[in-house]
Amino acid sequence: MEKPAKRSLLIALAVLVVAAAAVFVVLGRSGSPGDASADAGFARDMATHHAQAVDMSFTIRDKSSSKDVRNLAYDIITTQSTQRGMFLGWLQEWGLDQTGDRPAMAWMAHGGHGPVAAGGSMPGMASPQDLTRLKDAQGTAAEVVFLQLMIRHHEGGLQMAQGLVKLSNRDEVVGMAQKIINGQTGEIKLMTEMLRQRGAQPLPSILK
Repeated sequence: MEKPAKRSLLIALAVLVVAAAAVFVVLGRSGSPGDASADAGFARDMATHHAQAVDMSFTIRDKSSSKDVRNLAYDIITTQSTQRGMFLGWLQEWGLDQTGDRPAMAWMAHGGHGPVAAGGSMPGMASPQDLTRLKDAQGTAAEVVFLQLMIRHHEGGLQMAQGLVKLSNRDEVVGMAQKIINGQTGEIKLMTEMLRQRGAQPLPSILK
């Protein structure tokens, strides 16, 4: 009678060990990240970065008569608004504020990414003067300004997403960053061709 009892006890202990190991793995990989983590910094900064891209896209959509430019603007508005909602949702799920005390891009310092981390500003962001130029331009000139600014904006987004991939082990965040890399790389190629069709070229690249 003792052997079956011992076997049951050993089985129960084994189950507990496996369950404890599973909990450790799950919590270790999916527990809420800290306020100063790369995941939180990426979510906050990319939400802000996306918000500007959406605003710029609304501006050109409302003033352009070009079907391809309007379609591109619509795609950026819908895609980046959805992604921005996910970033803010993650922060809420993690119990973190949507804005933090740390400077913009401070999270990149975790990987020693140099100037991007130290600069305190998000790469590729349009300046107030750039946004004024976009609002004041008309016709093809406005489309050229938009495409040039958005290519640079996407290049900044690529830098941020590529930095996150090197710093995070959270599947959902890395997966989103990879989607940004794939999607915006394709859109950069598309916008470069759209500029060529309008007799213009991209601004000097900020990518290294």
